[in-house]
Amino acid sequence: MSGVNEIRSTFLDYFRRNGHEVVPSSPLVPRNDPTLMFTNAGMVQFKNVFTGLEQRPYSTAVTAQKCVRAGGKHNDLDNVGYTARHHTFFEMLGNFSFGDYFKERAIELAWTLITKEFGIDAKRLLVTVYHTDDQAFDLWKKIAGLSDDRIIRIPTSDNFWAMGDTGPCGPCSEIFYDHGDHIWGGPPGSPDEDGDRFIEIWNLVFMQFEQVTKEERVALPRPSIDTGMGLERVAALLQGKHDNYDIDLFRALIAASVEATGVPAEGDRRASHRVIADHLRSSAFLIADGVLPSNEGRGYVLRRIMRRAMRHAQLLGAHDPLMWRLLPTLVAEMGRAYPELARAEALISETLKLEETRFRKTLERGLSLLSDATATLDKGDTLDGETAFKLYDTYGFPLDLTQDALRGRGIGVDLTGFNDAMQRQKAEARASWAGSGDKAAETIWFELREKHGASEFLGYDTETAEGVVQAIVRDGAAADKAAAGDRVEVVVNQTPFYGESGGQMGDTGVIVTDRARLAVTDTQKKGEGLFVHACRVEEGTLAVGDAAALTVDHARRSRLRANHSATHLLHEALREVLGTHVAQKGSLVAPERLRFDVSHPKPMTAEELKRVEEMANEIIVQNAPVTTRLMSVDDAIAEGAMALFGEKYGDEVRVVSMGEGIRGSKAGKPYSVELCGGTHVAATGNIGLVRVLSESAVGAGVRRLEAVTGEAALAYLAEQDERVKTLAAALKVQPGEVLGRVESLIDERRKLERELSEAKKKLALGGGASDGAEAVREVAGLKFLGKVVSGVEPKDLKGLADEGKKNLGSGVVAFVGVSGDGKASAVVAVTDDLTARLSAVDLVRIASAALGGKGGGGRPDMAQAGGPDGAQAAAAVEAVAAAIGA
Repeated sequence: MSGVNEIRSTFLDYFRRNGHEVVPSSPLVPRNDPTLMFTNAGMVQFKNVFTGLEQRPYSTAVTAQKCVRAGGKHNDLDNVGYTARHHTFFEMLGNFSFGDYFKERAIELAWTLITKEFGIDAKRLLVTVYHTDDQAFDLWKKIAGLSDDRIIRIPTSDNFWAMGDTGPCGPCSEIFYDHGDHIWGGPPGSPDEDGDRFIEIWNLVFMQFEQVTKEERVALPRPSIDTGMGLERVAALLQGKHDNYDIDLFRALIAASVEATGVPAEGDRRASHRVIADHLRSSAFLIADGVLPSNEGRGYVLRRIMRRAMRHAQLLGAHDPLMWRLLPTLVAEMGRAYPELARAEALISETLKLEETRFRKTLERGLSLLSDATATLDKGDTLDGETAFKLYDTYGFPLDLTQDALRGRGIGVDLTGFNDAMQRQKAEARASWAGSGDKAAETIWFELREKHGASEFLGYDTETAEGVVQAIVRDGAAADKAAAGDRVEVVVNQTPFYGESGGQMGDTGVIVTDRARLAVTDTQKKGEGLFVHACRVEEGTLAVGDAAALTVDHARRSRLRANHSATHLLHEALREVLGTHVAQKGSLVAPERLRFDVSHPKPMTAEELKRVEEMANEIIVQNAPVTTRLMSVDDAIAEGAMALFGEKYGDEVRVVSMGEGIRGSKAGKPYSVELCGGTHVAATGNIGLVRVLSESAVGAGVRRLEAVTGEAALAYLAEQDERVKTLAAALKVQPGEVLGRVESLIDERRKLERELSEAKKKLALGGGASDGAEAVREVAGLKFLGKVVSGVEPKDLKGLADEGKKNLGSGVVAFVGVSGDGKASAVVAVTDDLTARLSAVDLVRIASAALGGKGGGGRPDMAQAGGPDGAQAAAAVEAVAAAIGA
């Protein structure tokens, strides 16, 4: 029992047998402590449990917690690779009691585990206690049988833990292992305590007080336990090693690095292999937890870790990107305990490869430029800050790399000059931003961005988080506070709220502090990286600097995710059905429905719409995982990824893939692959189904689809079903017979309409006079049938005139029909033998003039016109007769 995986399992199983809930490791990005850059201890995820803000269904717990210490207060980055026990990433084994057991049980459990389960020689162990903690001193003697000289009282804060200036706190008790007198060093508390002979392996925190004020400390009503054991340290001990980098896990990673580079892990190169092995772990786990390299916040720390490892890969002579090639070894070693590694392997691999490729270009170019800039400098000289800033600003060569490259030559960098150049650049950028109109109104966001940096977006994998209020803006101006009833815009250092972009609407939800509650009505991106929450203060007072709990409206976000993912599937289905000319021209992803505009020159047929919908739903029912990778824009496009209309992309982009193609060139390959910064479902099945509601034109060559998904689609189908049932009841048939019955009714109506039309024609042609006009008479030696008819539609007048021509044999026909609104329509027909003498077009225009109209048109044998004054219908007939006789 000495392998890392076995040690971890033994620890967890031991506490499970002793009534503890095995709780999975929390993410490396803390969701409940905005003051921490990364999770750096096992108790972080239980902070609110210890303070009483959160209740869990268990009172004891055990975890193997992944931790990173590479920024801020806990920063081990520069020591990694050169010492035996410094890491950027490590695992903290811990057991916890939330008001359940206390010191005696904690000591008993710890002693039994390390001496019985782990089999560590009790004679090699000693412990420390806080100098006033007589209870812990006596318990160690009673339970472990330790002599007084092996229980060391420590009077410093090293053995008194506190969560902060106020809050839970208490004494600690640390367990040390004596590696033997052949190693230099003394026990804790001695002048030689910094040596490596006595190594701390476990720290037990007895949380028994609450620090109310700086001066006042009271006993907690329910004392608790928080412990932490470094897995790498105890693994080294159990494997008979004094150096953490000699344990099985690191041996495997270093062996992979040696094989990939062909350089032994010996001499000066040993540290480089160790840096690569350690930094691979922290980089991979951070990416798996949603952190991507950037020039801000957590992303910047990740980039520093990655580039430090990549610099050491270059020192080893690696000519191609190295770290991504070592990833399979890491997944094989740790993937079973942390399945998120395997799930995110593609994203991690692409990110490592992209970052190292870009870094090598930056390094090569920067070192060349730096060499030219310092050719005349000697040891002890200083590179001017202006040149150092130009390397950074123009060529992307970071200051710390410039310093590192020059350190070996004994050349420094003028930091004051560098900072002055940086401030000048910011001032110029601010001046260019301050213009007129919208730009002038947005100046405040630029200033806040410059002051606080970009907001950290946590919303890809969480809908709740804690943050610190950095700014409050009311009516375009910064404010220190906001009271109930105020409408304000709030900036927080980190947020799970998605800011509107790429067609996806911004999130809504709530922000809660100790003194206020705010309803978030919208979230926007402003000032080049700020996530701005539009809020209404519902109660209390909000102030800059307040700690805040942020909660996204889960139901609304879920609908947004489903609709956004559905647009990707519809996009690909449209390209498959209509052709690759289809490209997105805009979209709106709302909670209720989605709107999707694409380039296409003509209306879609019902069959095309049906096929698009069916294809999208084929992928939905696959319930395929939706995966995300980080790539360069060029690489993503080369792999067939589609860019979204109106979206701005940096050098690095998120590539979202979903589904597996079923037919054609897509068969067996990712179905939809797009560049997208929005939020999406975890698997296509979460969309439920998609239903296209309509297809229409929005401009020349642009068609718009509107659709619904999930519950909205089900509601739409249920509504349609209810309509069919209602229709079936009205028709007195079964729902499945509705279509046949409706078709039968349509046929019956058409038959009746034909019969009615024929009857009206017969009635109109039946002779007699109407409104004083003779029906058939002789005018200028020609037969003339002129009549005012009623009940005949204007479209049927021509047919009636044709019948009149047949009845006359030779002559002129003029019919004027009057509609219900008083308007009139006139038709004049001339038999073929008379068209050389008379034109139906000329005659109908005379009728139109009598009706108060103008014009008219047709052929010499048949023409039609109209007019607004139906009261002159008889006059119009007579006007035609007069024109014949003229």
